[in-house]
Amino acid sequence: MQTEIIIAGFGGQGVLFGGQVLAFAAMDTGREVTWIPSYGPEMRGGTANCTVVIADDEIGSPLVKSPSLAIALNLPSFDKYEPALRAGGTLIVNQSMVDRGPRRDDIQVVLVPCSQIAEQIGDRRLLNMVAVGALLTALPELQVPDVERALQAHLPERHKRLLPMNYEALKRGYSAALAAAPH
Repeated sequence: MQTEIIIAGFGGQGVLFGGQVLAFAAMDTGREVTWIPSYGPEMRGGTANCTVVIADDEIGSPLVKSPSLAIALNLPSFDKYEPALRAGGTLIVNQSMVDRGPRRDDIQVVLVPCSQIAEQIGDRRLLNMVAVGALLTALPELQVPDVERALQAHLPERHKRLLPMNYEALKRGYSAALAAAPH
């Protein structure tokens, strides 16, 4: 098994951290992992993305051209990665920042209002964990408790007070994706 994931959005949306948490969760469950960040020179406000590859065996190349899973936190990311997604793949889309539906019918597009859910929890910066929770509905290799343990183990001490809100964001994203996915 090898799963390739791209997470993309604006700098400041927690794109890179979302990918790191997935990578840590997979690593902590004994899988092989790569994580590669990429961001424009603007940083906050510019585009950012990262790739995560999770595998049972050694990973031959960390490069991802046609992922089976992706998260698009804004419209430019949706426009860029919807065509790149492998047929049969799943794309989690932050419906709060995307004003169109999918153009492809050979992938599953799950629209989740990540920004809105994060604001309801009390911190808009949690939109990345809402999206990661939503992605877990299409990533059977990891469960919500795996990601919660990764947050607990790898979040810097100064941010540990935010763990309960991060856990809630994961669970709310997971539930929202289950409700939004076609049955």
